[in-house]
Amino acid sequence: MILKGVEASRYFAKPDPGKAGLLIAGADAMRVALKRQEVIAALIGPQGEGEMRLTRIPASDLRKDGAALIDAIKAIGFFPGPRVAFVEEATDTLADTVALALKDWRPGDATIVVTAGNLTAKSALKLLFDKHPNAFCAMLYDDPPTREDIEDALKKAGLSHIDREAMADLTTLARALDPGDFRQTLEKIALYKYGDTSPLTPADVAAMAPSTLEAEVDDLLLAVADGRAPAIGLLMRRLEGQGVLPVAICIQALRHFRALHMAAADPAGPAMGLQKARVFGPRRDQMQRQAQALGMRTLETAVALLLETDLTLRSASRAPGMALMERALIRVAMLRR
Repeated sequence: MILKGVEASRYFAKPDPGKAGLLIAGADAMRVALKRQEVIAALIGPQGEGEMRLTRIPASDLRKDGAALIDAIKAIGFFPGPRVAFVEEATDTLADTVALALKDWRPGDATIVVTAGNLTAKSALKLLFDKHPNAFCAMLYDDPPTREDIEDALKKAGLSHIDREAMADLTTLARALDPGDFRQTLEKIALYKYGDTSPLTPADVAAMAPSTLEAEVDDLLLAVADGRAPAIGLLMRRLEGQGVLPVAICIQALRHFRALHMAAADPAGPAMGLQKARVFGPRRDQMQRQAQALGMRTLETAVALLLETDLTLRSASRAPGMALMERALIRVAMLRR
């Protein structure tokens, strides 16, 4: 049986120990690992691994010893309680071996948990778990997390009092970060708010969120978009002193102005456009003002200038890169006038 969406999330949180096995597969290894950890912890409890009720079997070892999985599910541990036999990074070559173990499984045996990479629709391993009457198959895709996924992650991190705007920022952040990074960010936010009963605010989220731009580059791009041309030279010298390459500045500038263009062009307004561009925190308000002041046509010109500069920087031109980048940013800043 295949588990999808909310049904899969609920099963990961509360798996049935009376089922023979579960296959978790997906292209994103971090997503698969997080769900596997959640399922195993729910099956054997926090002390299960310490009490040796978890048997790990790498796929390479199982290929050498096909009976290892059957031995693991039949073995009797020193400590009472449910057990798990975990096969890591399995492929279709192990489908027959896993099928034998599922066939021999009886109530009271260890639950079989198998993880795999991206499997096709005709994968032998996927079809095995899908068609088995006492096993489940969960395929994880790179879809944005649902609100239920985010609320579940917040609950696990101990965050309950959340401002409405902060929740919107966390939703944006969840879509911008990898699952593992988002989970670590939530844990950091929970530690930051430990003992603080006040609601979580957008400022708190922005303070704890991992930065995607160097602070100085961020200051430079805000100065450019605000039309503060005289400030560009000093900020460029600082970046040059830190060893930042002009191509890196150009890439970040293109991201910034493309986000502004998306905001200015969105029929629902700049705020919705910036949310789609995954911009949150105090920068969102600044960029919203910039998008409104510059307008879609001016931003199209700015993006075109930056694309031309990017091509020049990557070409065989002997012109000094920092000078080219500085001139382009000054030209973009002058568009504000």
